Amino acid sequence: MLRLYDTRNRRVEPVLAEGARSMRMYTCGPTVYRHAHLGNLRSYLLSDLIRRVCERRGVRVAVCRNVTDVGHLVDDSEIDPTGEDKVLARARAEGRSALELARSYEEAFLADTLALNIRPPEHSPRASETIEPMIELIAKLVEKGHAYATPDGSVFFDAASFPSYGEVSGNRLDRLRPGHRVAGVDERKRFHADWALWKPADRELTWESPWGRGFPGWHVECSAMSLRFLGERVDVHTGGIDLRFPHHEDERAQSDAAVGREVVAHWIHGEHLLFEGRKMAKSTGNVVLLSDVAEAGLDPLAVRLAMLEHPYRRQMNLTWDTLRAADRTLRRWRSRVAGWSESPSRPMPAERVAAVEAAFDDDLDTPLALRLLRELERDASIAPGSRLEAFLHLDRILALDLASEIGRTPSLPPGAAELLDRRERAREAGDWAASDRLRDELAALGVRVADAPEGQIWS
Repeated sequence: MLRLYDTRNRRVEPVLAEGARSMRMYTCGPTVYRHAHLGNLRSYLLSDLIRRVCERRGVRVAVCRNVTDVGHLVDDSEIDPTGEDKVLARARAEGRSALELARSYEEAFLADTLALNIRPPEHSPRASETIEPMIELIAKLVEKGHAYATPDGSVFFDAASFPSYGEVSGNRLDRLRPGHRVAGVDERKRFHADWALWKPADRELTWESPWGRGFPGWHVECSAMSLRFLGERVDVHTGGIDLRFPHHEDERAQSDAAVGREVVAHWIHGEHLLFEGRKMAKSTGNVVLLSDVAEAGLDPLAVRLAMLEHPYRRQMNLTWDTLRAADRTLRRWRSRVAGWSESPSRPMPAERVAAVEAAFDDDLDTPLALRLLRELERDASIAPGSRLEAFLHLDRILALDLASEIGRTPSLPPGAAELLDRRERAREAGDWAASDRLRDELAALGVRVADAPEGQIWS
């Protein structure tokens, strides 16, 4: 069964009990005020891999991935930031209504995820359409003594009422200090680390509540949506490493305080993505979109393959050279699969396939899985039909569309597939005379063969 590194427990552990046949997973979704860049998309690839690995083991996975279209402020790095809603700020800059802008970027995000073969979630609630469950959750927290209202119509979570705060990020309440960008401590709060669940306002994207007109805090949105659509038991919660604090720390406190026990069993986080050695962010001018990759003439799935080359828990430095290399590998594998499909099908090499699947199960060791696949690709002792079945089987996890060239590549003449296989074995054995003779025989059949560092390529 799949084992992953649990951020809260600080160890690699099984994410499901032995014999479990279902899993509930919550993934923190996009804030739809701009295009998602490649760094953002890496987080969604993580949850997609988790899903695909579990489904290959016969587990039925239900995923909830929210859409944040209200409540995420321009500066959410503080425990209780003040400032303008990201969606509203961008809408004003683009001269559009907030919801018009949000729907536009939501559609662009969905197109990117489809281009990366990230499966759609079962639930994709929008924050603006899930206000009622948020108000109900806030009222429940007030009733249980975990939150308090102030005269101006704000509602704050009482951080001191949740003693285990800090178990996800390590930021314990007794070590927290007021944020440096907040002028002093908010006098409305009982404790400086308390955060807003409801904020008073009278503008676009506000709603009536028992505490007056306003809008929900970003952190409470995910708690309300996960409880509403997945229930009081979530097996896996994923997100980027930057969400550990304060977002996931606050989310855990809210959900657990409302339910009365631990809601999320496992917190799984993916590391940051650098591009050409620098952080990918608008502030650094180093933002690369999936559309930029396509405009460069590269297959969008080269991004997926390039990201699979690195462990999800390690910071990754993506470069254009890396993407071009992944694109070449992707095209070569598709060509190989198309070539192997010309040979009779054979049973998969069970031990080799099991080794790749074991790498995925071991904390998503995707670099090892790809290394084993390359070894299988080059192993001419295994029949082409066997390699075909293995690659097609494992592509259910890889999701690289490796079968896309079958039937599109010109068919090999009769006997050519066997000659290619014999030539590959000759090259492996260093029998260059036989290799040259077989290349001539293939040329006579109209098959041109070229040798590359990764092996022979035919056309």
